[in-house]
Amino acid sequence: MQFPDLPALAAPELAARVQHALDHKTKPLGALGRIEALALQLALIQGVARPALREPQLVVYAADHGLSRRGVSAYPREVTPQMVANMLAGGAAVSVLARQQGLALTIADCGVDAPLAEGAADLRLAPGTADASAGPAMPIAQALQGLNNGMALIERLPGNALLLGEMGIGNTSSASLLMQRLTGLSLQECVGRGTGLDDAGLARKLGVLEQALQANASALSPLEIAAALGGFEIVTMAGSVIAAAAARRVVVVDGFITTAAVALAEALRPGVLAACVFAHRSAEGPHARWLEHLGVRPLLDLDLRLGEGSGAALAWPLLPAACALLADMASFESAGVSHRD
Repeated sequence: MQFPDLPALAAPELAARVQHALDHKTKPLGALGRIEALALQLALIQGVARPALREPQLVVYAADHGLSRRGVSAYPREVTPQMVANMLAGGAAVSVLARQQGLALTIADCGVDAPLAEGAADLRLAPGTADASAGPAMPIAQALQGLNNGMALIERLPGNALLLGEMGIGNTSSASLLMQRLTGLSLQECVGRGTGLDDAGLARKLGVLEQALQANASALSPLEIAAALGGFEIVTMAGSVIAAAAARRVVVVDGFITTAAVALAEALRPGVLAACVFAHRSAEGPHARWLEHLGVRPLLDLDLRLGEGSGAALAWPLLPAACALLADMASFESAGVSHRD
């Protein structure tokens, strides 16, 4: 499969110019901490000295998982279409936060096990994946179609920022499987309690996921891993991340499941990680481990574990703030303020 070329985000001359501007603002050197690093990253993603964000798009990618029939979640499978309806009606946390933050909200049905909900974008591959504990979650051709669907969606959406969200009962299981196969960590290090499993439920989840790894032991290339262990929403999201990075869009990553999509995208098209801003460290245990493995630092740590894109929406105001400080804050010279010796 041919993925789009990525721009060269490592631009030493631009980075030096932006860092010089930050260092000469009317403040002690480095006093704005990680907001300065964020401003520099946004400038490099957009390839300009003064980045600006317009028409941010929050997309919730939704789908069902065959593994959900194996008791890997505290919630029943029916919750996926019910929550999609709640999001479309404006009652979900992500709906409230999108309104409050002025984010355009799209709910993309990538494979929910119910008829297409009115108002949802139709990216459906099938009514849920197959049970990955018995074999691949989807054929390679279906994974390729999901990637293409995700890339095509970005071409239709305006703006230069993409915030990632997801919905799908059982998708922490898919994310855990992807984490194990992509990082090589032990399965125990990659599995958390998801939506609130008790000890018995966690043990059952570990057992089912071990079966999935054994059933798909031959899946080793990134595309094979995507098809064998991914979810429709995760694969589609990965395609969107690749297209967004190619178009110099800022990608705001939410929690554990969206990190799985970004890690998959990076495996498929190395370099996309540079376009990603990680919103928060989830309370889902393995997330901190995965962020460390990827070598990235999230903006927030609020014990969030809702998903939906809620953490991305909460972190969003920091991005336009970073742009505004870089563009509008006076320098010592322009303000006539004495610089330190």
